[in-house]
Amino acid sequence: MAELPKINIIYEDNHLLVVEKPVNIPVCEDESRDKDLLNTLKQYIKEKYNKPGNVYLGLVHRLDRPVGGVMVFAKTSKAASRLSKQVSEHKLEKTYLAVVCGKTPESGKCFDYLIKDQKKNQSYVTDKEHGKEAKLSYKRLGFKEGCSLVEIYLETGRSHQIRVQFSSRGYPLVGDAKYNKNHDGKTSVALFAKRLSFNHPVTKEKLCFELEMPDRYPFNKF
Repeated sequence: MAELPKINIIYEDNHLLVVEKPVNIPVCEDESRDKDLLNTLKQYIKEKYNKPGNVYLGLVHRLDRPVGGVMVFAKTSKAASRLSKQVSEHKLEKTYLAVVCGKTPESGKCFDYLIKDQKKNQSYVTDKEHGKEAKLSYKRLGFKEGCSLVEIYLETGRSHQIRVQFSSRGYPLVGDAKYNKNHDGKTSVALFAKRLSFNHPVTKEKLCFELEMPDRYPFNKF
């Protein structure tokens, strides 16, 4: 755990763990073998509660490695099942902030069919026959130095969805090494999971967790 920055625990009870995922840390173990968030949180639970053996922690949604922001994990299999159901029914509501190149319309909706090339770990816009539905809506919050700050409400959760849909419309995300051909190679992709809301898997109470806009380039210029 010493190799990772301290994880911001936003909320915790017997069923849920809500945290702020740091930028450039994988959610779960990948080919890089770098320390990942899921195993770090399992270690946190193991140490905090002095648990013997393996610790259960259910992964119900993901964020791309270069993306930071709010995530929820399930501490029981029942909570995982119920949260996963909310994800499939689009009841787990996700709001993001992004800085994109160019001046977007004041608001808009994006609807595409996306397909993923697993070998390249890259998604593309395709047709209905070959792709899966991808929907989002957005509003522009600001425009400075040729870039727009947009707030995005994600209706579906396809791989790299926000990055692909904005890039395909001529508004690639700042710092996106995969979908912005003019990225500088230094900046992490300007995408942040700002808000997450869902029904508690046991009490059914509506929960909403929101983080402040990150104080890092290019967000901090707005």
